[in-house]
Amino acid sequence: MVTLSDSIEVKSFGKVFPNSGSEKRTPYDHQKKAMEYLDKINRFPSYSTLVVLPTGGGKTYTASMWLLKNALDKKKKILWIAHRQMLLEQAAESFQKYAYAELIPHISSFSFRIVSGSSSHDRTSDIQADDQLLIISKDSIGRNLNRLDSWLCGQQEIYLVVDEAHHSTAKTYRKVIDYVRGKVPHVKLIGLTATPFRTAVEEQGLLAKIYSDGIKDGMAVHGEIGITYQISLKELINRRILSKPIFESYYTEEEYGNSIGIDALESIQRLDVIPEGIARQMADSAARNKLIVETYKAKHKEYGQTIVFAVNVIHAIQLSKLFNNEGIPADFVVSDVKDYITGVTLSREENDRKLQAYRDGKLQVLVNVNILTEGVDLPKTQTVFLARPTVSTILMTQMVGRALRGPDAGGTPSAYIVVSFVDHWNEHIAWVNPESLFDGNNEFTDSPIERVKHDLRMIAISKIEEFASILDSTVDTTALEKVPFEKRIPVGMYAFSYLEENGMDHSYQVMVYDSTEEAYRNLMDALPSLFKSYESTDEYLSENVILDMEQQCRDTFFCGEMIPPYESRDIINILKYYSQYEAIPQFYTFDEIDRSKLDVAAIAKHIRDTGMSWAAEEEYINSLWDNADDNMLRLFFGGRKLNFFQQLSIERTKLMGGYDDVDRKPPVIFGQRKLEDMPLYRIGEIAPELEKILRDGAFEKSKNERGEYQCACCGITDTSKIFFQVDHIVPMNNGGKSIPENLQILCRKCNGKKGDKK
Repeated sequence: MVTLSDSIEVKSFGKVFPNSGSEKRTPYDHQKKAMEYLDKINRFPSYSTLVVLPTGGGKTYTASMWLLKNALDKKKKILWIAHRQMLLEQAAESFQKYAYAELIPHISSFSFRIVSGSSSHDRTSDIQADDQLLIISKDSIGRNLNRLDSWLCGQQEIYLVVDEAHHSTAKTYRKVIDYVRGKVPHVKLIGLTATPFRTAVEEQGLLAKIYSDGIKDGMAVHGEIGITYQISLKELINRRILSKPIFESYYTEEEYGNSIGIDALESIQRLDVIPEGIARQMADSAARNKLIVETYKAKHKEYGQTIVFAVNVIHAIQLSKLFNNEGIPADFVVSDVKDYITGVTLSREENDRKLQAYRDGKLQVLVNVNILTEGVDLPKTQTVFLARPTVSTILMTQMVGRALRGPDAGGTPSAYIVVSFVDHWNEHIAWVNPESLFDGNNEFTDSPIERVKHDLRMIAISKIEEFASILDSTVDTTALEKVPFEKRIPVGMYAFSYLEENGMDHSYQVMVYDSTEEAYRNLMDALPSLFKSYESTDEYLSENVILDMEQQCRDTFFCGEMIPPYESRDIINILKYYSQYEAIPQFYTFDEIDRSKLDVAAIAKHIRDTGMSWAAEEEYINSLWDNADDNMLRLFFGGRKLNFFQQLSIERTKLMGGYDDVDRKPPVIFGQRKLEDMPLYRIGEIAPELEKILRDGAFEKSKNERGEYQCACCGITDTSKIFFQVDHIVPMNNGGKSIPENLQILCRKCNGKKGDKK
């Protein structure tokens, strides 16, 4: 009978004893070069650097081999951090597998411990001072940094490794790095990644602040370059380490474009998430699923072992069943986070069992939902089926990389990347074509032409709602239509991405217009003060705090007339980004876009000024739209000619004086109420500039002799408006009015207390 005092074997901690003899695997030239360059950078007592190897290039192998020799064998401790449990286990397995006596001749063993939220791993409370290799999830240690104190105590030098280091700009990673640096004099920080700078300029800046040392012209340098070693995907293919892909396309004839609304478009373009309803359609499509299975069955000998990337959990289960029904051994793996739609969750042990069956050749097909993208070694994979599209270049690179192990790496000379289980989609969606990953010298750099096209696609998505509103006769868009058309073209955008709590990337773009540019600039300047005023240090803010912050930002910066207006959801996403990275999002200008080609007002004026005949006018307008060499208009209007014609008609009406204000007798005579009897936000809906005057006046009146804003209740002062809120001295429900004499400013704490007493 088992009792509480009984023991069972666990794999979350232990001691590793060196294997006798020498490792039979010979590192590839790029791995040798990476280790050679790490030797050079390691001469510095402290450093922070990146090692960049594409998916399949052996990041974990290279790092563990080098650290066995240069850290563990010299009795230096290693703290290895990652954001997924699978990555933690892979790292531990690599250290155990390659711990040969020739690499660690000066020690008889070393201890390791894996710490995460998984039931099969240890907790931070289990960390022991004599652990030599500590492999830990970033969230587990981020919440319990003081648990490192005894482990770090007395250490003069430590190796800190961040796996999938493109995520290390997140607040928790930076908090851990700073904490360790505060405890240990010499920290040697090594980031491992396949995608160092992603595709966003702002992430380059953030990463450069963390990883500032590297190799330049064969020499180790401080503060100039953050990369010790880097090799491209193409070069590994040329060296036969990774295989050269062959692309095939199969068309499903399924139609999803007509059912996509504005919210769905944003979900896809900004989150890379296919909306639930459409995903269900795709998963349940018998014809589409049959095509996927029949395609594999027809060429199963050529395709060999295949990974299928499915749309969702339901899709993975259904495809796995269909493959097995056709006599093709298949199974599915999903995240160990419960899927609340299906109720399906698989434990790590179940996933491990299925992965091992695939490695052993017992399964020919492994269906998954995006969990086999980072850090999983499946060397016998010959083919990848992309049964879901993606707008993420990073995700596409990771998916394609699953099958690129080349002949010199025990793989195949070529991989079948079956991209086009291609459906008919709304043309606004910029799905990534996997073949584009291999165009150009750098798979993470777009040409100027592609940048313009990308920017225009982003703008087009942002304008869909605006154009739809103008076409809708039930929506009053008179104020918007009166704005000069060139002012309705964004001047730039804030583009950024952050991690959701489930580990998924969330990408977002905030369009900025002439009307909102100054407000956004002021908001960005105030973000540090805003978070300080809320005493917020959490990486993931609660919904209540986010909504309260957004309202504060609106009242402080975005009151007044702004056409086009700001969007509250944009502010919310900026706040989520800042809470995670404590950095201002990068602002991209649209300077490379030739605005004259988008200015419909100028087109209308040209038609009027040249006195074109009806036939000439029609030919001219069609030529602008159909010009194959310059399709900026089509991109801007999302391929919808009707929108273009509608906007052109509006601008021509303006030129003819058709938008002058005229007196219209209302069909109903309503009661009257003075604006002073309305709350400020309601005044803002009717007369936004008046609201701004009242708010600005209240702040101006509150200044003390030093020019600081001062709370009328507790007297706290500050130079920033972000700490204060405008308040009615006599509440409106007690007869108070929205007039300058009845307005004051209070700090949020006092305003909250006053509200509680009402």
